Amino acid sequence: MFRIFLRLAVLPIAFAIMLAAQSAQANDKLTLLLDWFVNPDHAPIFVAQERGYFAARGLDVEIIAPADPNDPPKLVAAGRADIAVSYQPQLHVQVAAGLPLTRFGTLIATPLNTLLVLEDGPVKSIADLKGRKIGFSVGGFEDALLRAMLARHGLSLDDITLVNVNFSLSPALLSGQVDAVIGAYRNFELNQMDIEGYRGRAFYVEEHGVPSYDELILVANPEHMDRAVLRRFLDALEDGVQYLVNHPEESWKLFIRGRSELDDELNRRAWRDTLPRFALRPAALDRARYARFARFMQEQGLIPQALSVAEYATILE
Repeated sequence: MFRIFLRLAVLPIAFAIMLAAQSAQANDKLTLLLDWFVNPDHAPIFVAQERGYFAARGLDVEIIAPADPNDPPKLVAAGRADIAVSYQPQLHVQVAAGLPLTRFGTLIATPLNTLLVLEDGPVKSIADLKGRKIGFSVGGFEDALLRAMLARHGLSLDDITLVNVNFSLSPALLSGQVDAVIGAYRNFELNQMDIEGYRGRAFYVEEHGVPSYDELILVANPEHMDRAVLRRFLDALEDGVQYLVNHPEESWKLFIRGRSELDDELNRRAWRDTLPRFALRPAALDRARYARFARFMQEQGLIPQALSVAEYATILE
């Protein structure tokens, strides 16, 4: 009798363990490559992870910061990762070069790029840049932004001197090496300068001749992606965005959990300034907006032709 009782008692436990194992096995694994080191730009992803929104949709998401920020889209295109955080301008160039990539979601729905000067410096308007030095980090797209902005004020790249300052944008500006920098992010460099006691003035690219675009997007390889799985990922990400917007302070605590090195003044300010720029509907796609920006990229000579939006962006139903 005791043996029968013991067997009956053990059966529910074994059944529960079996169900738990099956549930764990049922989770779809996704490898997500960030575009850079972990920072507030990635807040919705980490909030969704910490709140359990991915797990609730049967997803096991591994988040990896790359050693080289140029690698994530290439690794996704090669089938060595499932998802990458990337940039809309970069997507147009990479698809034109033949990489099998498609945008399936948006993380940050506005440009972050700015043309930055010192507030108390001699440059009060873009027209004041004539004859001055402008620092940049990455040639190509930043040149195109600057060309479009200058054209609005009757200037061209011939009217200024470009100086490659690598990624030392704000130091080059503060030291007087250059009079302005292109490629400074409005949520980081402006705050970094202010913390160091310098006020900056930002000229927002979308207000000076550059069509608006998504700064950070999510890309996958259209030849290998599981649309149903990625749709669940976007649903979880949307939950993360909603919680973030409704509970910014609680979300900040989730973001720095286990990442105490991020708990500093610069990241706190960047968190505040990035909050209104996250895509509230990550799955939404404005085809006309993407087509408009593709034409801009073509006009600037960055891509040979503006492809149809369906060739590089998709909506997951």
